[in-house]
Amino acid sequence: MPSPLSWAFLVASLVAAWFTYNAYRPPRWPATWATICFFAGWLTVELAAHHLLWQFAAAAGFIYYGALDAWPGWVALLVSVASWASLMRLHQRGALAAEAAHGAVQGALSEYAEGGDSLALTLDPEHGMPALAPVSLRHYALPFRMKQRRVVAVRGQVFAEVGGHKLRADVYHREDRPANAPVLLFVHGGGWVLGFKEFQALPMLNRMAAEGWVCISIDYRLSPRATFPDHIADVNRGIVWAKAHAHQYGGDPAFLAVSGNSAGGHLAALAALTWDDPAFKPGFEDADTRVQAAVTFYGVYDLTNRFGHWPHQGIAGLLERMVFKARIADDPERFDAASPIARVRADAPPWLVVHGTHDSLVPVAEARRFSAALREASSAPVCYAEIPDAQHAFEIFRSVRGHHTLRAVRDFLNTVYERHKGAANAAEAPQTGTFCDTPLSPGLNGAAIVAARARSMVPETSR
Repeated sequence: MPSPLSWAFLVASLVAAWFTYNAYRPPRWPATWATICFFAGWLTVELAAHHLLWQFAAAAGFIYYGALDAWPGWVALLVSVASWASLMRLHQRGALAAEAAHGAVQGALSEYAEGGDSLALTLDPEHGMPALAPVSLRHYALPFRMKQRRVVAVRGQVFAEVGGHKLRADVYHREDRPANAPVLLFVHGGGWVLGFKEFQALPMLNRMAAEGWVCISIDYRLSPRATFPDHIADVNRGIVWAKAHAHQYGGDPAFLAVSGNSAGGHLAALAALTWDDPAFKPGFEDADTRVQAAVTFYGVYDLTNRFGHWPHQGIAGLLERMVFKARIADDPERFDAASPIARVRADAPPWLVVHGTHDSLVPVAEARRFSAALREASSAPVCYAEIPDAQHAFEIFRSVRGHHTLRAVRDFLNTVYERHKGAANAAEAPQTGTFCDTPLSPGLNGAAIVAARARSMVPETSR
């Protein structure tokens, strides 16, 4: 008769294998189950090497104490080996984020021939793919180490007070405070009802601050106490404050980029597209809230689900009950006016849209449709980076995919800023050259790069 230990090994191996399977095929319906599976899949995808280690250690412990004395133990070992192989493949595929993100940025910027500086990205001459430095072992071992040397965080700066509620900002800047630094303002996610600026986008904020940027992460009022458009009004208040106070930290208010993730991506996108809408700036309608660039991560761009991308009514129920406190069917114009996809315009700023293929909270089709609509309407560069295997919130800590993606974000922001500086310094001079002087090989875009790399995954691609 099989021993309890062999049965325990089998149960443990099946649970571990479910984590691995869920990382590859996360459910998107029903909403509650999809949310639960998101957390399990998110941590498995972005910490695949760590999951491999703990699964291997657990199996070794079971085997050491005799779990292979009966058939359940041997079945458990086979299941474990299959799970380990899948985790190893998942870890290796993290390198595809480099080609997806950098290829999208390089390919989109190279299409624009309006003058400017070249993108800080070189290509591998043999494959025509981005030649990037490898990810260090420290990044693998310490994914939750966010702080960068030489970066100072000034926390809790009050930027507005609305109805007795103080809105605060955290400011990240380099110790030496370079003069006239570009400014990046970040809006946290959390479904418009929760979330903390102290725990989101820390890798990006610290990295860009180390690069010489002034980075500001802001609060905004949350539902159900707040009712839309309170949220976007607070984001605009943050932009006004950033423009007025950036110089205190070495920032240049003439260049302000906005970023956000999830619900924060929705708000950042809306702010970048509606700077002249007085409905979103109550009491400060004439204030300047125009931004010079936008980077949105896995944002919600269509609050009406006009294209049927959402497989359930979870988002509609949340918006109706807690955020807008109105039914979409009763007031469709109000929801439409708050949908970034309905506000795309020719004079939108340069944009980088980032989304993961395996996002089980916000359908990747949202980003595809929004970036296509924005690209059709806007005269500025629109980059769409679809990150293979990435879940929602994949860049919250320093995962391999997050690390590669943030490199592309850095290159995008620095390129747009350098072009902005060049245009400002030579406003009267004729513009020559290309937006990006190091174009991709003819016909090779970000998707083609990823496909080429995926067909021939080799160990050295794990960077």
